[in-house]
Amino acid sequence: MMAQTKDKKVAPQTKAAETPKIVSKAPPVPSPTVQPAQTPGSANMNPEALKFKNEEHSFGTIPEGPSVSYDFEFTNTGKEPVILQNVTASCGCTTPSWSKEPILPGKSSKITASYATQGRPNSFTKEITVTSNIGTKKLKITGNVEPAPSSSVPSNTNSMMKH
Repeated sequence: MMAQTKDKKVAPQTKAAETPKIVSKAPPVPSPTVQPAQTPGSANMNPEALKFKNEEHSFGTIPEGPSVSYDFEFTNTGKEPVILQNVTASCGCTTPSWSKEPILPGKSSKITASYATQGRPNSFTKEITVTSNIGTKKLKITGNVEPAPSSSVPSNTNSMMKH
């Protein structure tokens, strides 16, 4: 017996299933306004009160191998003590270090950024984000790591390897 295909009507194609619109009679609920956390006495927060001598440093061309460091020196030019809450680098090859003590108005301190060059030939640009009780500041280090001569790369003399 053969299936009949003659005179078979196909339902017209419809649009993708439409979601019914739900009409709410309740008034919209306003979303709460979230205020950033402030420390006492910081009503006039001013990230510019943290005055850096330089916000960017270029190491120029440096040899692969030893780590290099730069001190970002700064002064608190504001009227309140500055507390560096966190200093983070854009990757693990850059290590920042800083004072955990409050920097009083008129006093200076530094953030040291160290960059590990071993195994990282070519140019680099790394950001250091400084988060304090008065705001956030970005610092930058750049440079070009010159590859070490191949003769200085030790050969693999692992005696555990079987030939």
